[in-house]
Amino acid sequence: MPEHGEIPAPGEGSENRPAQTPKPVESLGQLSGTGINLVSQIFAHRLQQSDVERILAVLSATDRQEFVSKIGDLLKRISALLDVYNRIADVLSLDLLLQRLIEIITETLNADRTTLYLYDPESRELFSRIAQGELTREIRFPSHLGIAGSVFSTGEHVIIDDCYADARFNPEVDRKTGYRTRNMLCTPMRNKRKQIIGVSQVLNKAQGHFSLDDMAMLEAITTQAAAALENAQLHERVEKARREEEKMLEVTNAISTELQLEPLLHKIMQVTTQILEADRSTLFLHDSKTKELWSRVGMGIGSKEIRFPDSAGIAGSVFTSGQTLNIPDAYRDARFNPEVDRRTGYHTRNILCMPVVNKAGRTIGVTQVLNKKGGPFTAEDERRLRAFSAQAAIALENAQLFEEVTNARNYNESIVKSLSNGVVTLNADRIVIKANDAAVKILRETEQSLIGHPIAELFSGKNAWILDSLSNVARTGTTDLALDSDLVLRDGSRVSVNSAVVPLINIKNEPIGSMLIFEDISSEKRVKSTMARYMSKDVVDKLLEDGGDTLVGSDQEVTILFSDIRNFTTLSEKIGARGTVSMLNSYFAEMVDIVFNHGGILDKYIGDALMAIFGTPFKKPDDPENAVAVAIEMILTLRRYNARRIAERQEPIDIGIGINTGEVVVGNIGSPKRMDYTVIGDGVNLAARLESATKYYGTQILISEATCNRLKQGRIIRELDLIRVKGKAKPISVYEVLDFHTEATFPKLTETLRIFEGGYRRYKDRNWKEAMALFMQALNLFPQDKPSKIYYQRCLHYQANPPDPSWSGVWTMTEK
Repeated sequence: MPEHGEIPAPGEGSENRPAQTPKPVESLGQLSGTGINLVSQIFAHRLQQSDVERILAVLSATDRQEFVSKIGDLLKRISALLDVYNRIADVLSLDLLLQRLIEIITETLNADRTTLYLYDPESRELFSRIAQGELTREIRFPSHLGIAGSVFSTGEHVIIDDCYADARFNPEVDRKTGYRTRNMLCTPMRNKRKQIIGVSQVLNKAQGHFSLDDMAMLEAITTQAAAALENAQLHERVEKARREEEKMLEVTNAISTELQLEPLLHKIMQVTTQILEADRSTLFLHDSKTKELWSRVGMGIGSKEIRFPDSAGIAGSVFTSGQTLNIPDAYRDARFNPEVDRRTGYHTRNILCMPVVNKAGRTIGVTQVLNKKGGPFTAEDERRLRAFSAQAAIALENAQLFEEVTNARNYNESIVKSLSNGVVTLNADRIVIKANDAAVKILRETEQSLIGHPIAELFSGKNAWILDSLSNVARTGTTDLALDSDLVLRDGSRVSVNSAVVPLINIKNEPIGSMLIFEDISSEKRVKSTMARYMSKDVVDKLLEDGGDTLVGSDQEVTILFSDIRNFTTLSEKIGARGTVSMLNSYFAEMVDIVFNHGGILDKYIGDALMAIFGTPFKKPDDPENAVAVAIEMILTLRRYNARRIAERQEPIDIGIGINTGEVVVGNIGSPKRMDYTVIGDGVNLAARLESATKYYGTQILISEATCNRLKQGRIIRELDLIRVKGKAKPISVYEVLDFHTEATFPKLTETLRIFEGGYRRYKDRNWKEAMALFMQALNLFPQDKPSKIYYQRCLHYQANPPDPSWSGVWTMTEK
C-alpha cells in the first residue's frame, strides 16, 4: 500500500483490494510533492480516470480547486514543452533559435525578459546575441564572471528574490540602461550527456517570485532545446567555416595574382581588416640590411614610409620573439606607445599582432591589426589571421622576387645600354633579340635592321668567323674569344674588334641563346701601331689603359740591364755608315725581341748600347731572374748571329752585359712636348759600370750582389771581386754569370770554378803564395780564363808590395 498522500500504483484500485473509506486530506501540501512533482507522479504512474477520481475524492474542496489549477498550469507548461519541440525542431539558425527560445521561456514563466548564454570553449567565454532592429549584437564575457558565470562554473541553479541584495549582481547595467532588475532565475543548460553548454537567465517574474516549479520548467525547456542548440551551433560553425574557406580562397586568388609589391600590400591590408572585422591594419616588412621594420602601407596613416628598429615596440617584440600578441587593452600594455594616438587623435583599444612567416620558417614581417569591432580579438581571429598570413607570405615573397627580378633586369639593361662595348643577344634560333647603342654604332646599323633578323644575314662571307664562333659555343657551352679581329661592314669598311661569344642558359642549365660582345679597338690599334715604334708594347698598353697615370714619377725597385758592343768604333770605321746601320738594325731586332719575351721593356738605344728595364710599369717577383735570362739568351743568340756573319764574310761582334737591381726613380721625364719614360739614379749608373767592367775582367755578363741575392738556385755563378766603382765610396761584390758556356767554349768549367774559388779565398786572406798556385792551376785547365790571370798578377804585386793592414780586398775601378 502507498504511504499517506502518495499516488497508488496502477492496479491498486478497488478491484484489487477491499474497499476502504478514503482518509480525508486536510490540504494539498500533505500529498507527496506539490505542483509539477505531483503531476509528474500522475504521468509516471500512468493513472487512469478511476485513479484520478479517487485522488480527488480525498481532497477538500479548497485543495481540489488548487489541484485543478495546478493541473491546468502544468498542462500549460507541457504545452510549452511541445511548443518548444514544434518551434525548434527544424530550426538551424542559431540566432532564430535563440530568439524563439527566449520568447517561449519568457511567455511560459510569465517573466519580463530572458537571456540565453552559450559557452564558447575556444575563448572560454559565455556569449549571447541580442537583436537590435535588423542587426544582431553579440556580447561576451569570461565564463566565471557574474551570476551567470557562477551558475556555469558550479552547475547549480539560483533563484534570487532581490537582486540588489545579492553581492554577485552588478547594478551598473541597470544604471546604464534604466532597467530595474527585481528578481532572477538562473539555471545551467545541460545536454543529454549532462554537460553544461550554457546558462539561461530569466528576469522579473510578473507576479511574485520565481519558484522551484519555474526552475524545473526552465530546466525542462532548456534540456529539450539543448540538442537543437548544439546542432545550430555546429551548423553555424560549419557554415562559418565554409564561408571563411570561400572567402580565404577568394582573397588568396586575389593576392596571388598581384605581382606589384605596393598594390599587393594594399590588398593584404584591406583583406586583413575585412576578415577580422577590424578598424585598420598595418603590414611591416623586415629590411635585413638595416635591421628595421618598414611599411609604406598603413590603413589610416596614409602612404608615407615609416621605419623603426626591428626590436622596438609591439611589432618589434613580435618580430624578435616570433610569438603572436593579442592585447585586449592597449593602454594597459607597457609596450604600447600612446604618443601615436595623441598625435593622430586615434584611440587604440585592442591589438592583434602576428609574425608573417615564410615557408622556410623565417619571419619576414609583422601584421598589426587594430580595434576589433564589438570587442577584443579572439582565438578564432588569431586562427584566421595565421591562415591568411601564410598565404600572404607566399604572395609577398613572389612579389618581392618579381620586384628584384624586374630591378635586376632594368639594372642590367641600363648597364648594357651604357656600355661602350657592343652587345647583341640572340635566342636559341640565332635571331637578334636585343642590341645596345654601342653595337648599333660599331656595326653601323640601325636597331630595326638588327632586332628580329637572323644573325646569319649580318655576318656572312668574310665575317663567317662569327658564325663559327657561335657554333663552337653551342657545341662546348663555353665562352669563345677572338682578339684583334676584323669585321667587314655592309659599306665595305673594316672595324677591328675584340669579340666574345657567351652562352646564355636558364636556371635549369639549359641553353636559351647566346650573347655577342664587340670591343672596337680600331683607334687603339692605330695608336699602338704608331707608339710601338718608339716604346715597348707593355708601356703602350699601360698608357692606353690608364692614360699614363701610373707613369708619373715614383721610387721603385727595378732591375736594369746594359748591353754594349765591344770595339764598336773600330768596327764601324771598317764597315762604313751604311754597313753600321744595317748591322745595328739586324742586331737590335734580335736582341729586343728577347727583352720583350721575358717581360722587360726597352728603355732606350744609346748608340750601340741597349738599356732594358724589368719591374716597371708593373712589378713582378721574378724580374731579376728574367733580366739574367735575357742576358744569357742574348749571348747564345749572338753566337748564332755571328755564325751567320762569318758565313757572309763579315766580322763577328762581341758584347758585354751588366745587370743591377736597386731603387731608382721611374716615370715620364722631359718637356711637355717630348716625354721619355725612363729610369734614373745610382742603380742605373751601377748597371752601366758593371757592363764597362766586363772589358777589364774579360767576361761577358756581370751582375751586382743585389741581383745575385734575388736569383733562384741553379745558376752557374762565381763571385768575381769586391770593387769600388767610380763615383761610389761603398764597395760592392760582383759576380760572373756563366750559364751560356758549353764544354767547347769553357772546357772543364766546374773544376776550374772550384779551383778559382779556393784561390779567391786565399787571396782575401793575404796568402799570396797558395793563391797564386791555385790561380795557375786554373789557368792550366783553361788558359783563356782572364779572371784567373788578373788575380795571379795581383798576388805577384801584393807579394812584392804588401797592402796596408786595413786592406779588405777591395779593388778600385778607375774607369767608368
